[in-house]
Amino acid sequence: MARQINAADIGLTLRKGDESSLFKWFLASFLFGKRIRQATALRTYRVIVEQHGHDSPDKLCQCSHRQLVNMLGEGGYARYDESTAERLRLMCEKLNGEFGGKVSAIFEQSADREELEKRLRQFKGIGPRTTDIFLRETGEVWT
Repeated sequence: MARQINAADIGLTLRKGDESSLFKWFLASFLFGKRIRQATALRTYRVIVEQHGHDSPDKLCQCSHRQLVNMLGEGGYARYDESTAERLRLMCEKLNGEFGGKVSAIFEQSADREELEKRLRQFKGIGPRTTDIFLRETGEVWT
């Protein structure tokens, strides 16, 4: 089994209040949580964030469905590109609409880890695996 990629592997240092890094790890966790090879998820993350500069919920929400599908295709997502594009759009819309575009607000609005996990799983396309990946790296930031 391959070693799990962590936030440091993609150049992120997660700190409380660093919305940019928290969003990037949220996006990376979303991609790593899918049934797709880690290398493909990592390449797709780099395409979206580094090549195209969509490194915030606002920037990601400005993408059309077709732009999202194209970026996913550049990264190697072929089988799940349409559904993943839709879920990415819904993710950034929910972040902007319910949490003011701040990943930290998800933590701040949760009384405990159980409530936090429940809030995360309310994002379409985020299940237990993605939640575990995300919290594996951010848990220490909030405890």
